[in-house]
Amino acid sequence: MFEKILIANRGEIACRVIKTARRMGIKTVAVFSDADRDALHVDMADERVHIGPSASAQSYLVIDRLVQACRDTGAQAVHPGYGFLSENKAFQAALAAAGIAFIGPDARAIEAMGDKIESKKLAAAAGVSTVPGHMGIIANAEEAVAIARSIGYPVMIKASAGGGGKGMRIARSDEEAREGFLSAANEARSSFADDRVFVEKYVEQPRHIEIQVLADGETFLYVGERECSIQRRHQKVIEEAPSPFITPEVRKAMGEQAVALARAVDYKSAGTVEFIVDANRNFYFLEMNTRLQVEHPVTEMVTGLDLVEWMIRIAAGEKLTLRQDDIKLNGWAMECRIYAEDPFRNFLPSTGRLVRYIPPLEVEGQVRVDTGVQEGGEISMFYDPMVAKLITYGKDRLEATQRMRQALDGFYIRGISHNIPFLASLLSRDRFVEGRLTTNFIAEEYANGFHAADLPPDDPTVLVTVAAAVHRMSTERNAKISGQMVGHGKKVRDEWVVRLGDTNHPVKVRPITGGHEVEWDGKIHTLIHQWTFGQPLFRAKLDDRAIVVQIERRGVSYHLAQGGSQETALVLTGEAAQYASLMLHKVPPDLSRYLLSPMPGLLVSLAVEEGSEIKAGETLAVVEAMKMENILKAERDGIVARIHARPGDSLAVDQKILEFEV
Repeated sequence: MFEKILIANRGEIACRVIKTARRMGIKTVAVFSDADRDALHVDMADERVHIGPSASAQSYLVIDRLVQACRDTGAQAVHPGYGFLSENKAFQAALAAAGIAFIGPDARAIEAMGDKIESKKLAAAAGVSTVPGHMGIIANAEEAVAIARSIGYPVMIKASAGGGGKGMRIARSDEEAREGFLSAANEARSSFADDRVFVEKYVEQPRHIEIQVLADGETFLYVGERECSIQRRHQKVIEEAPSPFITPEVRKAMGEQAVALARAVDYKSAGTVEFIVDANRNFYFLEMNTRLQVEHPVTEMVTGLDLVEWMIRIAAGEKLTLRQDDIKLNGWAMECRIYAEDPFRNFLPSTGRLVRYIPPLEVEGQVRVDTGVQEGGEISMFYDPMVAKLITYGKDRLEATQRMRQALDGFYIRGISHNIPFLASLLSRDRFVEGRLTTNFIAEEYANGFHAADLPPDDPTVLVTVAAAVHRMSTERNAKISGQMVGHGKKVRDEWVVRLGDTNHPVKVRPITGGHEVEWDGKIHTLIHQWTFGQPLFRAKLDDRAIVVQIERRGVSYHLAQGGSQETALVLTGEAAQYASLMLHKVPPDLSRYLLSPMPGLLVSLAVEEGSEIKAGETLAVVEAMKMENILKAERDGIVARIHARPGDSLAVDQKILEFEV
């Protein structure tokens, strides 16, 4: 077994590998860029090596620096994680030449399966069902249009070396094919240093289901499936194992095809074979990822296996001690990806410092948090916006979902925007609860984007009772501190009005043993808790139901978050509540004359100049953030009056890019 390994990655996956290596008694080496100097994975590792500037193209993607880091530290092997160089045959070859083991498949398998075009050719030759498409490299946008026409719209334009949703575009017209080719190629070049793209038929209403494989070159196993259909912009958002759609017969057929493909390249390591599955459970090979998947924890939760440990053991020359009959799927696991993005602003990336970061309480076998950040750390514009992965387990899908909802309530993040409200909304949708999933789920359920009205409808009882109890405690504390409770017959007021939005909720609050009793809307609710001042999470039993509410005092109001909903509550006297209802609402300023940067990022290009006449829907600018290109288009016809930013400029959120004539 290796004595020391280097992790050629960052963030949560680097931390994940370090945990298993530590349990196995293996020392670890972390590498880091300028932006990651104080990152969590750097703190966790036994040794650390600086490998360059913040941009990944100058640090995490520089093979020579990673090989040299191995030489300098004496690392005998490298775990590549996912993304970056995890599917780069040149990296594996460079390590082999230096006598360093690669914790993953060999160069032949990486070349055959890591390249999406070659893998489809090999799969077809092996008799695996594949999606129709053009498997050759596309030279330019016009060729992409011609090929798309020959296949028939809609088509998927994909980076050959791609993964993680980057370098992928759906095109339904010549214009979208032309534009999609350029964006996919640019993203692929930025993320993978490889701008090759190809085109295939886009299967409408598909499910994205993948099979985990584990192989040592002699024994080949399929380790169940994962349902990964909940995606936005081809980026997975929620994954689960097993799939609520797959039957045992289909699971066996998909698994056997996945194993046949692994045998064809003499695969040695953990890998994933992805399939598109239609409404009739017909499945088509999509691609094989010759690395650890982001969503691997759900497989670990339902099988009890540590996939990272097996990757390390196989790379060290050990053989699998498992056989196919040993693989059992027990219970249900679900994973939500916590992203640094603002779902209320079209999921724009959010960067900044994690002023507060309190993940949910981890419970062995029930709740798991895989993260690469810590309080005080920064979410940088240079890397993927994933903050953490939240994984829950239950005896069935319902229990796993219920645990996920409560765990999301207990995930406290301040300083950046995040997608937890969106995740809470997803979990509440009838289609999700019933397991009627497709990769179009988000596009169909949120056709007009995500808004506050999409949050799960909830009885306001939770927020009203919590706000009332906390305010009663605060009033009593202030009275004691100021001496107002000294004297005969003096007591704290029990009758208040909790104002949520524009609605007044009269309440009566009385202390009881272990909590408070709140009378509201003709009912008496019992709130048992041990909350004290300064705690950001209010954990309690409300009428025998466990709840978690995020709470913070903002001036005279309370900011509350629960079930995805965020509310500002005022707790007032009856007279003050009447006055509050008469207050005028402030009208926001009109910013329609400006094109503002919706996120911090790099202005890649401007498609107009001063004096240009533009039409609604016309491309105005391209902003790159977190390795994704974002195309900004005109909302209406107009004339460009002034340019405020130039290509190459670093933009802040809401910074002016250009101005229109009024």
